[in-house]
Amino acid sequence: MSQETFDLVVIGSGPGGYVAAIRAAQLGLRTACVEKDPTLGGTCLNVGCIPSKALLESSERFSAARLHSAEHGIKIGGVELDLPTMLGRKDKIVKQLTGGVAGLFRKHKIHWAKGLGKIVAPGKVEVAGESTEVLATKRILIATGSVPATIPGVAFDGDRIGHSTHALAYPSVPEHLIVIGAGVIGLELGSVWARLGAKVTVLEYMPALLPIMDPDVSKVAAKLFAKQGLDIRLGVKVTGATRKGDTVEVAFTAPDGQAQTITGDRVLVAVGRKPNTEGLGAEAVGVQLDRRGFVQVDAHYATAVPGIWAIGDVIPGPMLAHKAEEEGIAAVEGMAGQPGHVNYDAIPNIIYTHPEIASVGKTEPELKQAGVPFKKGSFPFLANARAKALGETDGMVKILAHAETDRVLGVHIIGPRAGDLIAEAAVAIEFSASAEDIARSVHAHPTLSEVVKEAALDAGGRVLNI
Repeated sequence: MSQETFDLVVIGSGPGGYVAAIRAAQLGLRTACVEKDPTLGGTCLNVGCIPSKALLESSERFSAARLHSAEHGIKIGGVELDLPTMLGRKDKIVKQLTGGVAGLFRKHKIHWAKGLGKIVAPGKVEVAGESTEVLATKRILIATGSVPATIPGVAFDGDRIGHSTHALAYPSVPEHLIVIGAGVIGLELGSVWARLGAKVTVLEYMPALLPIMDPDVSKVAAKLFAKQGLDIRLGVKVTGATRKGDTVEVAFTAPDGQAQTITGDRVLVAVGRKPNTEGLGAEAVGVQLDRRGFVQVDAHYATAVPGIWAIGDVIPGPMLAHKAEEEGIAAVEGMAGQPGHVNYDAIPNIIYTHPEIASVGKTEPELKQAGVPFKKGSFPFLANARAKALGETDGMVKILAHAETDRVLGVHIIGPRAGDLIAEAAVAIEFSASAEDIARSVHAHPTLSEVVKEAALDAGGRVLNI
């Protein structure tokens, strides 16, 4: 058993963990990062954000070639799906990016401790891998992320009934994919397989689609998903899933209280994720968890145990890779005596469906509940020249600004490249910009960003192009 001493040991190499480790090394801390999986990058790079976006892009191109080439004057004799090649491209991208993280660790002289990390005492982490390694450290940062959540009556079998990891690698296109949960994961992966030819039924417990998004955006999304062929059933409670050979029967209670069943050949359980603390040993050394298993931290990400911090999916808040990254940087900078900070009002949230959905800041119901006076402006992509040229005219931009100060409070987008357009809004909120600031800033023509400008103009009652 070997033992080394470090200034900081990060447990987990997802976006929060590996970015924190790099920042710590930049600040002169001798740093180690513990990772139980054979590659770095955590869920996001290996079986989450990155591979799902690769499949989303490939499936969109397949759908566009099959359905929309003729309108561009492109005649294609026939479009065939080569699923193994599509999956291989996804795997290649993952390999390149995880290898890139390993290269960054070498560049910054970060020690990669390979194995399952366990906090055996404040200042000591035991790593069980091919051999046992003990890391003595002044500080510990928990960045162990999250794992797929389950529901009673539905057990994963890793084949016909699975979670998001399994849905990234189906060996063939399902005839009928049943998705339990209409959140980000369910809608994104459901969209992938629907575009590739599967019948997709989505069963959602909540009575409304995407309740975390602004209602105006959610309403547009519901119409567009229905138009794309997704059968989304709201207000249903799934009570069980039974495999019968190569099919699965899913039992659920409909909104009217009637018990019903539906049969498909694959089931994707996408009911969210839960904090990953199994085997961590955190509670044994005094780290406090709430009733849902989240690590409790203060405003500087410190736990109740001196010398132990936590960030990312394992603490309360939205489970977003970029949130974890910013928290990791803030936590480490705080350890080094710098003023680390995260503005939670300026964290974008994106759903990579087609069209994309993105938001930052407050929604209209949140402002009403808080009693904040506001005004709003909106503009459709249908009236934008670049959107017409792209053939992507579905959706809109909505801006919420303070009724008295005009400060931007929230921006909500559904439309082409919404995930990129939202960055301007995040910067505006970070700098306490007004809607007029956005409206008076020059936006190149013809670009999709002009829709953001026009929505800001509309908030001031002077929209130009509609």
